[in-house]
Amino acid sequence: MNEVLKYLKNKLKPNDVIILATSGGADSMCLLNLCLTLKDQYNLTLIVAHVNHKLRLQSEEEAEFVESYAKKYHLIYEYHEIKEYNQDNLESYARQRRYAFLNKLVLKYHANYLMTAHHGDDLIETIMMRLVRGSSLKGYAGIQKEIPMVNYELLRPLLSVTKKEIEDYMAEHSLKYYVDASNYSDEYTRNRYRKYLLPFLKKENPQVHQKFYKFSQELTLANNFITNYVTSLMQKYKVNGEYEISTLQSFDDFILRKLIEEELRILYPTDLFLVSDKNTTSIIKLIRSSIANGSVPLPKDFMAIKSYNKFKIGQTKNIKDYNLELTTKVITPLGKVKKVASSNLKSNYCLRLNSQDLKLPLIVRSRHIGDKMVIKNLNGSKKIKDILIDAKIPQEKRDLIPIVTDSANNILWICGVKKSQFDIPITGIYDIILLYEEENI
Repeated sequence: MNEVLKYLKNKLKPNDVIILATSGGADSMCLLNLCLTLKDQYNLTLIVAHVNHKLRLQSEEEAEFVESYAKKYHLIYEYHEIKEYNQDNLESYARQRRYAFLNKLVLKYHANYLMTAHHGDDLIETIMMRLVRGSSLKGYAGIQKEIPMVNYELLRPLLSVTKKEIEDYMAEHSLKYYVDASNYSDEYTRNRYRKYLLPFLKKENPQVHQKFYKFSQELTLANNFITNYVTSLMQKYKVNGEYEISTLQSFDDFILRKLIEEELRILYPTDLFLVSDKNTTSIIKLIRSSIANGSVPLPKDFMAIKSYNKFKIGQTKNIKDYNLELTTKVITPLGKVKKVASSNLKSNYCLRLNSQDLKLPLIVRSRHIGDKMVIKNLNGSKKIKDILIDAKIPQEKRDLIPIVTDSANNILWICGVKKSQFDIPITGIYDIILLYEEENI
């Protein structure tokens, strides 16, 4: 542990305030003990933060142990319980709740550092899991030792040592800790990597954790360089929240992907896991495509929008006004409107027009205040607002639902809802067929 102590001595300053995530296991108790050895020398304020996940009978006993240990050394103790879980992804939900608690403590105590006890074995497991699942360059780097945050720094001081080194240190100093039996269950993915893959790697090379640590550092340096380069591009080419499509299309595929990933990282600073590689690929496909207008829906009401030679990402609640020329296909916040050669559909999802009756080009736009349309087979006009209410269209969709007009602003169609008097029967004479699909690209 001399290497870890040396790292801490170089990192810490007098009067630093440190939040220590402490479960009661060997790793966190080791880190707590190491910080205690430096407490008086640096006049450190140590806050012991324990999260009771309440998933095991032993959880209560562990919480009492950590609290009593903190009181024994006159340390501040903070406690949090997770009583209910999102069953879709228990591990991810627990992690979110845990870090939310720790971040609150950082603000409460104006801490300089938040420390967690991730070690070299954790790093190997994380990298291998992400290689198998797929990730980004940053993701493949695994766990980072130092992460600068807004007003503090997240540190993992044990990342260069193994689980065995930690357990040996605990035994040498006769330090008590608890063992979580669930860590040995094959039910959890990480455990299977720990039980079956890690022993093989360590048998091949007992210092394999150092190799993975170096691999992680190299990828982190590469990612930082690329991120800085991409950030400079964003500062240069992003004007009023928009990019020129021609500029984005001129970028190398790798750089374009990294730029989009950085945009998404900014949008989802604490919940990037909501965004998948499929989202990124769809955005790039939209940018590279020949269509003039389109969009890609994203989590939490965000939308990537391509409009002629402009591209931006914003929240749909702020994208209520769009006006797009229909050539072959337009992608709106709620669906796709396209021209087709033929169709047997007779529903409100298909419109047939005679170009002689219209002023071209056709326009796909959002609803305007006071809009009216003459409904097919109905004398007189009716307000679009009332049509949407009668059709029980949800409030949040009424401002986004696509409306097709000609260039004289004659409303021809409320896509998927009602057709106007301009609609031609399937047996009539027409030269334009439009379809509406409510699914986005």
